[in-house]
Amino acid sequence: MDNVELESLLKVESSPRPVAVLASDLAGGVRVAPHVHRRGQLLHAIHGVMIVRAPGGSWVVPQGRAVWVPAGVEHEIEAPGPVATRTVFIEPGFLGALELGGCRVIAVTPLLRQLIVTAVDELPLDYPEGGREERLMTLIADEIARAPALGLHLPMPAGVRLTALCRAFLENPATEATLAEWARQAHLTEKTLARQFLKETGLNMGAWCRQARLLLSLSGLAAGRSVLDVALSHGYESPSAFSAAFRRAFGISPIQYMKGEAGSSLGAIGGPASAAEV
Repeated sequence: MDNVELESLLKVESSPRPVAVLASDLAGGVRVAPHVHRRGQLLHAIHGVMIVRAPGGSWVVPQGRAVWVPAGVEHEIEAPGPVATRTVFIEPGFLGALELGGCRVIAVTPLLRQLIVTAVDELPLDYPEGGREERLMTLIADEIARAPALGLHLPMPAGVRLTALCRAFLENPATEATLAEWARQAHLTEKTLARQFLKETGLNMGAWCRQARLLLSLSGLAAGRSVLDVALSHGYESPSAFSAAFRRAFGISPIQYMKGEAGSSLGAIGGPASAAEV
């Protein structure tokens, strides 16, 4: 983050208004180091895909979606490819019950997207109170609060040994992952590892690896890499096997996703448009 971006961020954080917006872009290959905001933050991906990591897991944010990060939650952001973001900062307490939960990816309706874009393009940081400008910003907060959560979440284990194994897998998702090999590396029995993994993530190890590969594949597809390249680099034996798994999970094919045809279907692993978070 350069000095200009930092100055803009500090202005937004200190805004006298409870809702403020900021436009920013991230170059491909950029990772924003762990940091904390005083305000709650909605990061909306106008173009590209980003990955937000925080305690409890990672959240993949494809184009047209957004991730909510509550105030005071340490998080880091990775942009595998170029990402254009529009960020909404909201004063603690303004959204009520939403702030009691953790991070979540939400669907951005056409209305919410247009409200955010309009606020960025037309409204000053110290917009007048009591008029159209304040009503527009309040409506942004209302739309964020009512948006359903999507299951684009990869839970991370709490234990040090399991976390190390998972992070290594995320760095190279093409690696063959077996319960026996992970148990050997963690110095645990297969039964103990399986039990701990399920307890700490809510998923068995095989399901977690499948979910990780699919979520990570979104950024490669969004960057324009071929289906063959993405499939092989994420541990699939063929493009057809990857396409079948992708369609089962998201309800559309990788080609449709690359063409921007996701619409409202790109919701949760396990079925199109499902709001259930695993």
